[in-house]
Amino acid sequence: MGDMDPHIFAVAEEAYKQMARDERNQSIIVSGESGAGKTVSAKYAMRYFATVSGSASEANVEEKVLASNPIMESIGNAKTTRNDNSSRFGKYIEIGFDKRYRIIGANMRTYLLEKSRVVFQAEEERNYHIFYQLCASAKLPEFKMLRLENADNFHYTKQGGSPVIEGVDDAKEMAHTRQACTLLGISESYQMGIFRILAGILHLGNVGFTSRDSDSCTIPPKHEPLTIFCDLMGVDYEEMCHWLCHRKLATTTETYIKPISKLQATNARDALAKHIYAKLFNWIVDHVNRALHSAIKQHSFIGVLDIYGFETFEINSFEQFCINYANEKLQQQFNMHVFKLEQEEYMKEQIPWTLIDFYDNQPCINLIESKLGILDLLDEECKMPKGTDDTWAQKLYNTHLNKCALFEKPRLSNKAFIIQHFADKVEYQCEGFLEKNKDTVFEEQIKVLKSSKFKMLPELFQDDEKAISPTSAISSGRVPLTRASSKPTKGKPGQTAKEHKKTVGHQFRNSLHLLMETLNATTPHYVRCIKPNDFKFPFTFDEKRAVQQLRACGVLETIRISAAGFPSRWTYQEFFSRYRVLMKQKDVLSDRKQTCKNVLEKLIVDQDKYQFGKTKIFFRAGQVAYLEKLRADKLRAACIRIQKTIRGWLLRKKYLRMRRAAIAVQRYVRGYQARCYAKFLRRTRAATIIQKYWRMYVVRRRYKIKRAATVVLQSYLRGYLARNRYRKMLRQHKAVIIQKWVRGWLARTHYKRSMQAIIYLQCCFRRMMAKRELKKLKIEARSVERYKKLHIGMENKIMQLQRKVDEQNKDYKCLLEKLTNLEGVYNSETEKLRSDLERLHLSEEEAKIATGRVLSLQEEIAKLRKDLEQTQSEKKCIEERADRYKQETEQLVSNLKEENTLLKQEKEALNHRIVEQAKEMTETMEKKLVEETKQLELDLNDERLRYQNLLNEFSRLEERYDDLKEEMTLMVNVPKPGHKRTDSTHSSNESEYTFSSEIAETEDILLRTEEPSEKKVPLDMSLFLKLQKRVTELEQEKQVMQDELDRKEELVLRSKAKEEERPQVRGAELEYESLKRQELESENKKLKNELNELRKALSEKSAPEVTAPGAPAYRVLMEQLTSVSEELDVRKEEVLILRSQLVSQKEAIQPKNTMTDSTILLEDVQKMKDKGEIAQAYIGLKETNRLLESQLQSQKRSHENEAEALRGEIQSLKEENNRQQQLLAQNLQLPPEARIEASLQHEITRLTNENLDLMEQLEKQDKTVRKLKKQLKVFAKKIGELEVGQMENISPGQIIDEPIRPVNIPRKEKDFQGMLEYKKEDEQKLVKNLILELKPRGVAVNLIPGLPAYILFMCVRHADYLNDDQKVRSLLTSTINSIKKVLKKRGDDFETVSFWLSNTCRFLHCLKQYSGEEGFMKHNTSRQNEHCLTNFDLAEYRQVLSDLAIQIYQQLVRVLENILQPMIVSGMLEHETIQGVSGVKPTGLRKRTSSIADEGTYTLDSILRQLNSFHSVMCQHGMDPELIKQVVKQMFYIVGAITLNNLLLRKDMCSWSKGMQIRYNVSQLEEWLRDKNLMNSGAKETLEPLIQAAQLLQVKKKTDDDAEAICSMCNALTTAQIVKVLNLYTPVNEFEERVSVSFIRTIQMRLRDRKDSPQLLMDAKHIFPVTFPFNPSSLALETIQIPASLGLGFISRV
Repeated sequence: MGDMDPHIFAVAEEAYKQMARDERNQSIIVSGESGAGKTVSAKYAMRYFATVSGSASEANVEEKVLASNPIMESIGNAKTTRNDNSSRFGKYIEIGFDKRYRIIGANMRTYLLEKSRVVFQAEEERNYHIFYQLCASAKLPEFKMLRLENADNFHYTKQGGSPVIEGVDDAKEMAHTRQACTLLGISESYQMGIFRILAGILHLGNVGFTSRDSDSCTIPPKHEPLTIFCDLMGVDYEEMCHWLCHRKLATTTETYIKPISKLQATNARDALAKHIYAKLFNWIVDHVNRALHSAIKQHSFIGVLDIYGFETFEINSFEQFCINYANEKLQQQFNMHVFKLEQEEYMKEQIPWTLIDFYDNQPCINLIESKLGILDLLDEECKMPKGTDDTWAQKLYNTHLNKCALFEKPRLSNKAFIIQHFADKVEYQCEGFLEKNKDTVFEEQIKVLKSSKFKMLPELFQDDEKAISPTSAISSGRVPLTRASSKPTKGKPGQTAKEHKKTVGHQFRNSLHLLMETLNATTPHYVRCIKPNDFKFPFTFDEKRAVQQLRACGVLETIRISAAGFPSRWTYQEFFSRYRVLMKQKDVLSDRKQTCKNVLEKLIVDQDKYQFGKTKIFFRAGQVAYLEKLRADKLRAACIRIQKTIRGWLLRKKYLRMRRAAIAVQRYVRGYQARCYAKFLRRTRAATIIQKYWRMYVVRRRYKIKRAATVVLQSYLRGYLARNRYRKMLRQHKAVIIQKWVRGWLARTHYKRSMQAIIYLQCCFRRMMAKRELKKLKIEARSVERYKKLHIGMENKIMQLQRKVDEQNKDYKCLLEKLTNLEGVYNSETEKLRSDLERLHLSEEEAKIATGRVLSLQEEIAKLRKDLEQTQSEKKCIEERADRYKQETEQLVSNLKEENTLLKQEKEALNHRIVEQAKEMTETMEKKLVEETKQLELDLNDERLRYQNLLNEFSRLEERYDDLKEEMTLMVNVPKPGHKRTDSTHSSNESEYTFSSEIAETEDILLRTEEPSEKKVPLDMSLFLKLQKRVTELEQEKQVMQDELDRKEELVLRSKAKEEERPQVRGAELEYESLKRQELESENKKLKNELNELRKALSEKSAPEVTAPGAPAYRVLMEQLTSVSEELDVRKEEVLILRSQLVSQKEAIQPKNTMTDSTILLEDVQKMKDKGEIAQAYIGLKETNRLLESQLQSQKRSHENEAEALRGEIQSLKEENNRQQQLLAQNLQLPPEARIEASLQHEITRLTNENLDLMEQLEKQDKTVRKLKKQLKVFAKKIGELEVGQMENISPGQIIDEPIRPVNIPRKEKDFQGMLEYKKEDEQKLVKNLILELKPRGVAVNLIPGLPAYILFMCVRHADYLNDDQKVRSLLTSTINSIKKVLKKRGDDFETVSFWLSNTCRFLHCLKQYSGEEGFMKHNTSRQNEHCLTNFDLAEYRQVLSDLAIQIYQQLVRVLENILQPMIVSGMLEHETIQGVSGVKPTGLRKRTSSIADEGTYTLDSILRQLNSFHSVMCQHGMDPELIKQVVKQMFYIVGAITLNNLLLRKDMCSWSKGMQIRYNVSQLEEWLRDKNLMNSGAKETLEPLIQAAQLLQVKKKTDDDAEAICSMCNALTTAQIVKVLNLYTPVNEFEERVSVSFIRTIQMRLRDRKDSPQLLMDAKHIFPVTFPFNPSSLALETIQIPASLGLGFISRV
């Protein structure tokens, strides 16, 4: 067929063959001008596929595919001036094929339906065919209800003036359309619904308006067209009449209803008609796609694109603009495929080729769709409040006129523009562009239609909330269709759809991009339809017009390329595989390229017919067909030889089989005849026996019937008498029961009425009280912050849920009361039955007594027999009477026994029934209560999750607001370029983290100090080694400084000890004591100077390297030096205090003596000074020598110790150097990224360990200092007591002679109240030291958990104690903001986030525990209850802190996810935890390279170590156990979700061995939970889907029992996940089998009733709602000590 003249079947055949041969999707693009025959060509192509391929099922899918054409033509085609059957929409039909290339279904995508044609037609044009078909069929009986008339009587069908098409019978076309609808599964009721809506549109067009004034209009009363429209649509006449003449305007506060003018009402009516038709079009397309959809998996498809051709009319509007834009895109795709790609292929393969020039229409496309293009400017103008077509035209002129050669302006118009398209110049009128691009419809009219009683009409508008159809209406009337599975657009309930609606141009541009992507992914085939003339005349050919079309669509250039090019091509491997049958064994070489060359030289003589490229062989036209013919001939000859041999073998087998069959038939026939004769003899004998027994049976049966009838008569008669007696007794018993229940019901009715009246009175009173309370709450609510208003709906929802729970509890109690009442009734009935039974027992005893009396009478008769022989007649009478009485008595006893038995049975039946009813009621109530409780819990969790998501969104908006604020600040204060100083404290605070974080912070500081545009420099290995060396040097310097500091401290302590141990010579000279004080002062000054010098040296050494890794150690050393200097200052102050005390004592002693005594004393002192001056100098010099000698000895010992320490340090540095060299050698073998990561990890570990060691040393030194201070106080106290005792034993005269000793002033211990006092100006310093600059690791290791929270709460307590609301508010606000700043700055550090989550929760618990509310004071001690807040209620801040804790928890989860995510897939799936199980790769995957790397990957142990790290950090920070359980549950959910998602996406992981690996890994995780006592945290349940997926990989998958077991086992997996795993399951070896398709279908059938989510993958980003259970602290506030390391010396305990 390819050798014949061009034909549509030839193109279709080529596409079908290429799909079967190349196994690639195909597309047939039918293009041309309007009226050139595109639609007919597409129909013939589809008819060819339907005829050639056939259907894969019995549903005749090919007939359905062809049946879609009449439907789409009737609702989407119309008559134009150029075409009687013009497609006013574009469509792309994908015809799906299975593996045997048979049609299994189809899918249709439509583009740009022309809605404006529904309400307006130009001269000599028609509306859509369906309207005229309806009018032509109006006389049919089923159409009478539509009230249709001739097409000339409707406004929407008579505007063109040409309602009839020559040669077309609209009534017959209507019958074809209805037949096609039936074939596609559209029922009669739906068809009538479609015709009803279409008739309603026609009647809506006849609705007229009457102007009342210039701004309003009305519809005449009982207007017939509107009445018919409302009846057909099932809507209210008054509402529709009102909203056709009015519209609603909504402002921020109020809503207005405004009348509209007659012109506006007409436009609104037309817009409504267009909108209804577009929705109906979408609905029909959706039903057609459903009818053509197939459940069989599609193997390949052929797409047929029938899209509108290039159009130009006298007046061209938005529709023609979009149509011509689509043709520009298709022409560009044609150029790309035919010209660019073809010639680039020749050049890449290095084939001799001369480039051919062709027209490139990319500039025209850029003019339309680029930035500031025509569509962009149109969308921008549509967003302007007062945008018009004129302003848009002016923007176009200003932007493109004289700047783009393809854009022109008409000379005589300011409202039009001209575009030079690839086919011709087209002038577009700007009028109506904006309105058509916006596509606005009044929402009130749509709401009226949605409330219709006609069920089908609201179904059309369901896509406003849920996209039931893949199309969305476009103003110009066209519909860009996407896939049927498009998701609905989410929006807030209060917003209208038009606020989020994209413009028509934007939607059409997106749909064209999707179409181009589809076409580029397939192999295209082009059908160019050429229009012979522009007048629709038959047999008239315009040569110039045809050449113009051929040149415009690039056919001439295509012919040139085809004549000179190579349309067919094969790779060498494909050519060898295809034509291997034409080669002989000797022709096959190892080099495939050379083999192909040799074969082609033999097969094709003319070498110009082919060319050899680098990777492909290129053939001219017809050569591949010639090779195919040779191949077919060779295969045909081989087939003939095979057939000849097979046929001879088959005929011989047939002959032998026939001979054996004949022999067998003879044998069986002879045996059959003998058996028939024997059977005749047996039957004759049997007949005789049967006759004998039958005659006996008949006589015997007649006798049995008579006997049975007699017995039955007797039994019925006796039964009748017994039943009459039983009914009488039963009526009496039932009457008593009825009376009892009626009286009980009357009493209960009276009680219920009374209770209802009481409850009603209580409700009225409570309502009155609630209204008063509500009024108070409203007054209070006005002062509540806006944040609480935002969440008041959530609180109301929680209160409603709580109220619902209370109501359920009340109902449960009422049901329990009813149950108890029933039990009481049952007990009363039982008592009555028991009394009846006792009465029967009494009657039985009376009968026994009567029987005894009869016996006694018989004895008396026997005794008196002799006496009564004469009265024989009397005796006989007595005997007869006695016998009769006895019989009656026995009969009565038997009757009573029977009645007793019946009563017992009734009693047991009633008991059993009552027990069953009670049990059923109890079970029903319990089940109902459990279900309602679960539902309430789910609702509460949903509300909590929604609330926490709102908090997350709110925090994100806050961060965005802060970022924008900072950007605004930076924009206002632009820093000058150059270097700036960096705050050393800030950098040193940041340097306590790991090495990687230090580098990141350093780069961040550089970014802040240098120019903002500067980028980060990547880390190299040399810089890392230099930094490592510098770290070692700084560590050595730190050790030297530490030793020097220890030496200085020892000197100070030794000097103090010497002063205390020195024998106290009680001399008489006051000057001797002053000399000692001077020595102490000089020693203190000397030590202070040395410390200052040491501090300066340290600051000078550490200043250049502030951001080095050793900076934290230097800062710790500086803090120690500062503390020592402060201690010396304190000692100095104590010396000054003692000196002042001595002076005061001296002044107190002097007045006791007379003036002469004082004179004598001064003279004696002066003499003693003269005489003892030399001795004192000698003693002082001696003491000085001793002091210097001891200092020299101590220095010598310290130098020896220092040398020994240096030797050990040198040895350790050597070992460290060797280890670093080994590590460096190992790292050099790794790739660069892994090398840097490993080095950083090692350095981080080392620095972390050293920091911990230094912190331990610091803690030991703090303990030593505190111990020495306590000893010093004790010694000073003892000395003071000794001095006081000696002063009491000394006489006044001795006091004069003895020097005055210093007196120690003991301090009285305060009774602390658990509060901390600080000044208002120190609040920022408090927040800075306690929050912003606090190091979580040091606090977690050295201090009690939650210490910052306790300190903050003690500060809040003091502000509450002072009744300072401003101070409380300021402190809490600063605390919350500072925590947010810290988390924003260090939000990616797990320790920081965990630390502040723990402290925030502890602060929240403290606010609750000491709030004074009874619910939170249950676990407090009496002392703790005294510490409760007294003045302020901080419930609002508790809510804010709770929200902050939720935000921190969500941030913690994100940090966990970022850390765990790289480990999960490698550790859970790829790594071989059980060695050897995965050694055999799955069948079919042996050539794939393993994704498991030997080095540098994560294992399950890595995940467990990381989990241990997380758990230990949270425990160190003192996090609540319940909160830890929730974090662990979230971690395990992340692990399970990511593992399952990767399992569902990777075929190589779905095998039996991998299921075993996953089961083992999950068991290790469960073991970790047991070790940590976290099995009750709910974490194991989150792994249930992964466990079931692993079990699914391991179970048998063959029989129906296996399917039933899988369905019952996999209850945590969705149907889609189960089917996906079964489809991906790959056998490990040849002994296993793949899962059959029938087994998978069985699973689907069994699971079709299961209601689960259709989503395949789990949401790995899902975060469970978090709760913070109240956890009171047993720690007493008054016992908390504030360590000096926090730098909070400015606050004091109260």
